[in-house]
Amino acid sequence: MPARGKIALPVQQIVSGMIDPLATGLSLRAKERMRSMTNAEARARSSLLDLLWNSPMLLLGLTALMWGGNSVAGRLAVGEISPMALVFWRWGVACIPLLIAARANLSADLGLILPRWRYIAPASVFGFTAFNALFYTAAHRTSAVNISILQGLIPGLVVIGAWSFFGIGLRLLQAVGVLITMAGVVVIAARGDWATLRTLDFNLGDVMMIVAAVLYAGYILLLRQRPAVSSIGLFASMAVVAFVTSAPLFALEIAEGAFFWPSAKGLAVLAYVALFPSLIAQIFFIRGVQLIGPSRAGVFVNLVPIFGALLAVAVLGEPFALYHAAALCLVVAGLWTAERSARA
Repeated sequence: MPARGKIALPVQQIVSGMIDPLATGLSLRAKERMRSMTNAEARARSSLLDLLWNSPMLLLGLTALMWGGNSVAGRLAVGEISPMALVFWRWGVACIPLLIAARANLSADLGLILPRWRYIAPASVFGFTAFNALFYTAAHRTSAVNISILQGLIPGLVVIGAWSFFGIGLRLLQAVGVLITMAGVVVIAARGDWATLRTLDFNLGDVMMIVAAVLYAGYILLLRQRPAVSSIGLFASMAVVAFVTSAPLFALEIAEGAFFWPSAKGLAVLAYVALFPSLIAQIFFIRGVQLIGPSRAGVFVNLVPIFGALLAVAVLGEPFALYHAAALCLVVAGLWTAERSARA
């Protein structure tokens, strides 16, 4: 962070250059007062940034809010920007500032990242490319409320995957928590109508989100094989892989005639998803993990379904039916039960 004096100096020069020719009679005391006010403003801004950067609860709460807002962005994108264009350009835009910020780390990390490409590349494809492709396509077929709640399936799938593929012990309360979460997903998929389960007449968008959740859980499990490198260096490498691997999907969208140039609203959605869920939220989450550790930081991910559902109702005016409330309660209760068991 620049020194405080260096933050204030350009402002002082601009103010002085504008006022001095018009205020030759201005006293030295008045000029000094103006400089003091400018310095005070700079100190206030610096203090606010320091407060944010050193407050894990605020950082992680904002992270969950930005990730929850991605569900709303997916719905807002419908008819404004095509899904694969959004995925491709999202990572293209996010890579620019990310590579600049991570350039020092990458020069040291690439020697360890490249030998592990068999794990890093699939993890990026699962978690960044395929997940988002399904996510934004599902947004054309289901509500942001459903998308948000179905993301609550991910932690339970990670627990099941860790037990199935890595032999990590599964406690009784964890298993109960996973089952409760699954029950919430069933309620959403059935739309509160048990006849849907008998006919298997599921909404295609909901099914896409369940598959996307499975892929994202696979991404998290593959991160167990991550090399011992900086978080931002690893994230930058995976973002580049996502940008490259999303290009064929974008090309296929163009070939099928499904691509269209984004509207002004579509560009605003692109700017949001590229800068907030993709970049700023990731940086905030990494900082939060540094401050309080991965276990405590991971709890905040459970807020994403809640924030997403609330934003969908508040911003989009989507209906929030009784079965949505039941499903959200089941998902949150399941996550809390599994988390409590893991921390016991």
